[in-house]
Parts: sequence; structure tokens; C-alpha cells
Amino acid sequence: MSAAPRHADARVARVVELFEHLSAQDVARLDAFYRPDVSFKDPFNEVSGVAQVQRIFAHMFASLVNPRFVVHDMAVDGDQCFLSWDFHFATRRGARQPITVRGGTHLRFASDGRIALHRDYWDAAEELYEKLPLLGALMRWLKRRVNA
Repeated sequence: MSAAPRHADARVARVVELFEHLSAQDVARLDAFYRPDVSFKDPFNEVSGVAQVQRIFAHMFASLVNPRFVVHDMAVDGDQCFLSWDFHFATRRGARQPITVRGGTHLRFASDGRIALHRDYWDAAEELYEKLPLLGALMRWLKRRVNA
């Protein structure tokens, strides 16, 4: 799948460019994109402050092989936007099979153009746990048991 086209809103275009080309070296400069008091939440983390966001992204690069985002769609309304994306990576253990997680991000921009709120939405059970070797077998079995 191809990446989303550049958006007319410069704030959104800048963030999409960051996410799609994010590297471990970029983590140190996230304060150029995030407010010092940013609020960040995903299925595993809920933190405040750009230093904590940097810690989350640094952990991602330390724990995963070739993590990368591909943004597909953008909806913008004033100071807010929603991005749909695929997150591609492999784990450092096992066969290193590529995994794709599909999700979305709600962003709210501050008056200075930096991100004041970052909230990721994705189904950890379906998008991650089911794709892991041992846990995946258990999750798929549970899913079959509860389905009508």
C-alpha cells in the first residue's frame, strides 16, 4: 500500500512526514513536534510530557526490528486530525516474521503547531496478540470459543 499524499495543512504534513520516516535518531528531536506537556495514550501507555513520549519511541526502536508507520488517510478539522495507519515491524525473538498492526491516531495541535494530545487507537488483541507465535494460538482459540 502506498503512503498518504502530502496534506495541505502544514502541521499535518509535517507530522505525517515525521511518522513515516521516523528513525531512532529522530527520538531526540521529538520536542520540535510535541509540546512539553503533551498528553499521550495508546493501548499500553498513558503518559504526560515529551520526555515520556521520547521514552516510548526509544523503547519501540530498542525492542522491535525495522518499525515503521505508513499513513493512509487523514481527516482534519481545525486543530485536530485523525490519521489511519499501518505499523510494520518484526520482533527481535523467534522467526522475526513481519507483523502489521492497523490503527489510528487522534492528534490535537497547540497554537504553536506542536502536538498537545496524541491518542492511538488499535485493537491489541486482534492486531498484535493474535499474531504472536505462542500467545496468538491461545488468542485464536479463545476467539473461536466465544464466537457464535
